[in-house]
Amino acid sequence: MVAGDIIDTIEASSLTGVPRLKFKLPKNSLFAILLRSRWWISFAIAGALALVAMALLPESFRAVGALSGFPFIVIGVLALRRQWRLPSDTEIVRAAQALSGLSWPKFNEMLEASLRADGQIPSPVRADAADLEYVSAGNRVLVCARRWKSARIGLEALRALDAARRERDATAAVYVGLGELTEPARRFAQQHGIAIWGAAELAHRLRAQLPRT
Repeated sequence: MVAGDIIDTIEASSLTGVPRLKFKLPKNSLFAILLRSRWWISFAIAGALALVAMALLPESFRAVGALSGFPFIVIGVLALRRQWRLPSDTEIVRAAQALSGLSWPKFNEMLEASLRADGQIPSPVRADAADLEYVSAGNRVLVCARRWKSARIGLEALRALDAARRERDATAAVYVGLGELTEPARRFAQQHGIAIWGAAELAHRLRAQLPRT
């Protein structure tokens, strides 16, 4: 899944209907790195800590030592949950190929359908730097998607989108594109809170509408 280069956000919701709580981890912290790694690595660390505790600690402290791996089990479960819903590398490549062959009306139709499936109501925008807008949790989000086939996503496109966002008094902005994000553009997106929906995000969001092979 986009805008997660600065921090990783863990969303935890209780089974009793309590609103979601968001915990932000520094990008380079151990747990943030493990969240981005394969889920089984966290379980392996937890197992290794338990084995070390059983082998080296006095019997009265072994149970406590084994519990030191519990945070890694939690991280492993969160990573598994996140990765379970994500498309595979093969699915991402196939999605990018399929989407790059679409016309703008068809791609726009699929994008709007995915937003409606998430409970959003998209509406067209008459602007050079934006194509759609929708309201999410009371926040107006501006979307630029017409250049989704471009090979590279550059700084000027994001600057134009951010200017349009400020002009329309929108809270957030999303740039949709299959191309490679240049480093200046990546920094600008991070600094101005612009979400990038690339091939992986589109493969996930449009999965139900893409042809199955």
